[in-house]
Amino acid sequence: MAELASVIAMLAWKLAIDSIKRMRQADYDIDLGSAYFDYVCEFMIFLALAADRVAYRELGPEQRSEFTTALAQRIAAAIEDNRDMLLVDVAPGRCQRHVLDLFNRRGTEYADHGYTEAGPDFGFRRCFAACLQEVLPEKDRLWAVDQVMEIESPEAIRALEKTLAGLFHPDAPRKRRRTQSPAES
Repeated sequence: MAELASVIAMLAWKLAIDSIKRMRQADYDIDLGSAYFDYVCEFMIFLALAADRVAYRELGPEQRSEFTTALAQRIAAAIEDNRDMLLVDVAPGRCQRHVLDLFNRRGTEYADHGYTEAGPDFGFRRCFAACLQEVLPEKDRLWAVDQVMEIESPEAIRALEKTLAGLFHPDAPRKRRRTQSPAES
Protein backbone atom coordinates (compact mmCIF):
# COMPACT_ATOMS: atom_id res chain seq x y z
CA MET A 1 0.00 0.00 0.00
CA ALA A 2 2.87 2.39 0.72
CA GLU A 3 4.23 1.92 -2.80
CA LEU A 4 0.81 2.53 -4.33
CA ALA A 5 0.45 5.64 -2.18
CA SER A 6 3.81 6.91 -3.42
CA VAL A 7 2.67 6.57 -7.03
CA ILE A 8 -0.53 8.50 -6.32
CA ALA A 9 1.32 11.19 -4.36
CA MET A 10 3.63 11.80 -7.31
CA LEU A 11 0.67 11.82 -9.70
CA ALA A 12 -1.10 14.33 -7.43
CA TRP A 13 1.99 16.56 -7.46
CA LYS A 14 2.16 16.46 -11.26
CA LEU A 15 -1.56 17.12 -11.65
CA ALA A 16 -1.42 20.06 -9.21
CA ILE A 17 1.47 21.67 -11.09
CA ASP A 18 -0.24 21.06 -14.45
CA SER A 19 -3.41 22.65 -13.08
CA ILE A 20 -1.51 25.75 -11.99
CA LYS A 21 -0.06 26.03 -15.50
CA ARG A 22 -3.56 25.86 -17.03
CA MET A 23 -4.90 28.36 -14.50
CA ARG A 24 -2.08 30.77 -15.31
CA GLN A 25 -2.74 30.35 -19.05
CA ALA A 26 -6.35 31.29 -18.29
CA ASP A 27 -5.02 34.49 -16.64
CA TYR A 28 -5.47 33.51 -13.01
CA ASP A 29 -2.80 34.99 -10.75
CA ILE A 30 -1.14 32.17 -8.86
CA ASP A 31 2.25 33.53 -7.99
CA LEU A 32 5.05 31.66 -6.29
CA GLY A 33 4.74 31.95 -2.55
CA SER A 34 1.75 31.35 -0.34
CA ALA A 35 -0.87 31.29 -3.14
CA TYR A 36 1.11 28.67 -5.07
CA PHE A 37 1.76 26.65 -1.90
CA ASP A 38 -1.89 26.77 -0.81
CA TYR A 39 -3.12 25.84 -4.29
CA VAL A 40 -0.79 22.81 -4.46
CA CYS A 41 -1.84 21.70 -0.97
CA GLU A 42 -5.57 21.99 -1.69
CA PHE A 43 -5.25 20.26 -5.05
CA MET A 44 -3.24 17.34 -3.69
CA ILE A 45 -5.55 16.91 -0.72
CA PHE A 46 -8.59 16.88 -3.03
CA LEU A 47 -6.96 14.06 -4.99
CA ALA A 48 -5.98 12.20 -1.81
CA LEU A 49 -9.56 12.35 -0.54
CA ALA A 50 -10.85 11.21 -3.93
CA ALA A 51 -8.32 8.35 -3.89
CA ASP A 52 -9.59 7.38 -0.44
CA ARG A 53 -13.12 7.13 -1.84
CA VAL A 54 -11.90 4.88 -4.64
CA ALA A 55 -9.99 2.81 -2.09
CA TYR A 56 -13.22 2.49 -0.08
CA ARG A 57 -14.96 0.79 -2.99
CA GLU A 58 -11.93 -1.27 -4.13
CA LEU A 59 -10.09 -2.37 -0.98
CA GLY A 60 -10.86 -3.93 2.35
CA PRO A 61 -11.00 -1.68 5.43
CA GLU A 62 -7.46 -2.44 6.63
CA GLN A 63 -5.90 -1.95 3.20
CA ARG A 64 -7.85 1.26 2.68
CA SER A 65 -6.70 2.64 6.01
CA GLU A 66 -3.09 1.69 5.28
CA PHE A 67 -3.28 3.19 1.78
CA THR A 68 -4.91 6.47 2.83
CA THR A 69 -2.59 6.98 5.79
CA ALA A 70 0.45 6.36 3.59
CA LEU A 71 -0.97 8.65 0.91
CA ALA A 72 -1.49 11.55 3.32
CA GLN A 73 2.05 11.07 4.64
CA ARG A 74 3.55 10.85 1.13
CA ILE A 75 1.74 13.99 -0.01
CA ALA A 76 2.91 15.86 3.08
CA ALA A 77 6.47 14.63 2.46
CA ALA A 78 6.35 15.69 -1.22
CA ILE A 79 5.26 19.17 -0.27
CA GLU A 80 7.88 19.32 2.49
CA ASP A 81 10.58 18.18 0.05
CA ASN A 82 9.62 21.01 -2.30
CA ARG A 83 9.06 23.69 0.34
CA ASP A 84 11.98 25.76 -0.96
CA MET A 85 10.25 25.96 -4.35
CA LEU A 86 6.92 26.83 -2.78
CA LEU A 87 7.80 29.12 0.11
CA VAL A 88 10.78 31.09 1.33
CA ASP A 89 12.34 30.65 4.77
CA VAL A 90 10.08 27.95 6.14
CA ALA A 91 11.25 25.92 9.09
CA PRO A 92 11.80 22.22 8.34
CA GLY A 93 8.73 20.14 9.16
CA ARG A 94 6.32 23.08 9.14
CA CYS A 95 4.92 22.34 5.67
CA GLN A 96 4.48 18.67 6.45
CA ARG A 97 2.54 19.44 9.65
CA HIS A 98 0.42 22.00 7.81
CA VAL A 99 -0.52 19.51 5.08
CA LEU A 100 -1.45 16.75 7.54
CA ASP A 101 -3.57 19.18 9.59
CA LEU A 102 -5.24 20.44 6.41
CA PHE A 103 -5.84 16.87 5.21
CA ASN A 104 -7.65 16.05 8.46
CA ARG A 105 -9.74 19.25 8.34
CA ARG A 106 -10.67 18.80 4.70
CA GLY A 107 -11.52 15.14 5.26
CA THR A 108 -14.30 16.26 7.57
CA GLU A 109 -15.55 18.86 5.09
CA TYR A 110 -15.58 16.50 2.11
CA ALA A 111 -17.22 13.72 4.16
CA ASP A 112 -20.66 15.22 3.58
CA HIS A 113 -20.38 14.75 -0.17
CA GLY A 114 -20.68 11.71 -2.40
CA TYR A 115 -18.27 9.89 -4.64
CA THR A 116 -19.59 7.10 -6.84
CA GLU A 117 -18.26 5.04 -9.72
CA ALA A 118 -19.06 8.08 -11.86
CA GLY A 119 -16.71 10.20 -9.73
CA PRO A 120 -17.22 13.03 -7.27
CA ASP A 121 -20.69 14.48 -6.99
CA PHE A 122 -21.46 18.17 -7.39
CA GLY A 123 -20.98 18.84 -3.66
CA PHE A 124 -17.55 17.16 -3.59
CA ARG A 125 -16.37 19.23 -6.58
CA ARG A 126 -17.98 22.39 -5.17
CA CYS A 127 -16.20 21.86 -1.85
CA PHE A 128 -12.90 21.61 -3.76
CA ALA A 129 -13.67 24.77 -5.72
CA ALA A 130 -14.54 26.63 -2.52
CA CYS A 131 -11.25 25.55 -0.92
CA LEU A 132 -9.27 26.77 -3.93
CA GLN A 133 -11.33 29.93 -4.15
CA GLU A 134 -10.10 30.90 -0.67
CA VAL A 135 -6.44 30.87 -1.74
CA LEU A 136 -6.78 32.89 -4.94
CA PRO A 137 -6.56 36.68 -5.23
CA GLU A 138 -9.88 38.48 -4.87
CA LYS A 139 -10.10 39.30 -8.61
CA ASP A 140 -9.95 35.58 -9.54
CA ARG A 141 -12.30 34.12 -6.96
CA LEU A 142 -15.60 34.49 -8.78
CA TRP A 143 -14.46 32.84 -12.03
CA ALA A 144 -12.32 30.16 -10.43
CA VAL A 145 -15.30 28.06 -9.36
CA ASP A 146 -16.33 27.33 -12.94
CA GLN A 147 -12.76 26.62 -14.05
CA VAL A 148 -12.14 24.26 -11.15
CA MET A 149 -15.46 22.40 -11.33
CA GLU A 150 -15.67 22.11 -15.11
CA ILE A 151 -12.04 21.71 -16.18
CA GLU A 152 -9.54 21.15 -13.39
CA SER A 153 -11.34 18.56 -11.26
CA PRO A 154 -12.71 16.37 -14.10
CA GLU A 155 -9.30 16.13 -15.78
CA ALA A 156 -7.55 15.30 -12.53
CA ILE A 157 -10.18 12.73 -11.52
CA ARG A 158 -9.92 10.95 -14.89
CA ALA A 159 -6.15 10.61 -14.47
CA LEU A 160 -6.52 9.52 -10.84
CA GLU A 161 -9.21 6.91 -11.56
CA LYS A 162 -7.23 5.47 -14.48
CA THR A 163 -4.05 5.20 -12.42
CA LEU A 164 -5.82 3.69 -9.41
CA ALA A 165 -7.57 1.11 -11.61
CA GLY A 166 -4.17 0.01 -12.89
CA LEU A 167 -2.68 -0.09 -9.40
CA PHE A 168 -5.57 -1.81 -7.64
CA HIS A 169 -6.27 -4.26 -10.49
CA PRO A 170 -3.02 -4.70 -12.44
CA ASP A 171 -4.18 -7.89 -14.15
CA ALA A 172 -7.55 -6.57 -15.31
CA PRO A 173 -7.93 -6.16 -19.06
CA ARG A 174 -7.64 -2.55 -20.16
CA LYS A 175 -10.56 -0.94 -21.94
CA ARG A 176 -9.56 0.38 -25.31
CA ARG A 177 -11.28 3.18 -27.04
CA ARG A 178 -12.80 2.19 -30.28
CA THR A 179 -11.55 4.38 -33.06
CA GLN A 180 -13.76 5.24 -35.96
CA SER A 181 -12.70 4.30 -39.44
CA PRO A 182 -12.82 7.07 -42.04
CA ALA A 183 -15.98 5.50 -43.44
CA GLU A 184 -17.75 5.85 -40.06
CA SER A 185 -16.89 9.54 -39.63
